[in-house]
Amino acid sequence: MEVKWLGHAAFLIKGEGLRILTDPYRSGAYGGISYGPIREEVDVVTISHDHEDHNWTGDLKGNPIIVKGPGLHEAKGKTFKGITTFHDPNRGTQRGPNTVFCFELEGIKVCHLGDLGHVLEERQIKEIGEVDLLLLPVGGFYTIDPKEATQVMEQLKPKKVIPMHFKTPKCGFPIAEVEAFLKDKNNVRQVGASSVNFAKEDFKEGETEIVVLQPAL
Repeated sequence: MEVKWLGHAAFLIKGEGLRILTDPYRSGAYGGISYGPIREEVDVVTISHDHEDHNWTGDLKGNPIIVKGPGLHEAKGKTFKGITTFHDPNRGTQRGPNTVFCFELEGIKVCHLGDLGHVLEERQIKEIGEVDLLLLPVGGFYTIDPKEATQVMEQLKPKKVIPMHFKTPKCGFPIAEVEAFLKDKNNVRQVGASSVNFAKEDFKEGETEIVVLQPAL
């Protein structure tokens, strides 16, 4: 399975002949997103919430299946499980709902947290279940901050984490850089590229590995 970080919360995940895109942004969204347009041809798009730095499909090629909202969604022979969460710590009263998506590809259990704005409740932890690869927002302000992201990582106990939704030269939002999350963390792998390949056997029990990617766009 190949995981490419396009930028912000957008990942292109390829495996089993499928191309799955998470939370595509609009280039230029809210005056803060300078990552380039996403012009990929994909099979499935998951959208955690309807803000244009997470739900923009206008630049995509082809006719992908759009997966939104809580519940079980079938697309291209895969089940995408949407779990209700919130975009803020006040049950959505500030920024609305957020859907966490879980799916399995090549035997690897993937969880994308979208713009999660709070640490998880016990019910949500149970609904998410076992996680091999966690795509985790760490920047704060609009989402969980580095400290809360660490708590969520400890709640879910994934085998690997890829941080997302943090400040970079192409993201001008008032959020933290990834270094704030990485501080005092062990088992950090700086890939130095935008993509990484995983096999099922790479996901072993033990201390969570944090895998840091560079944005592709």
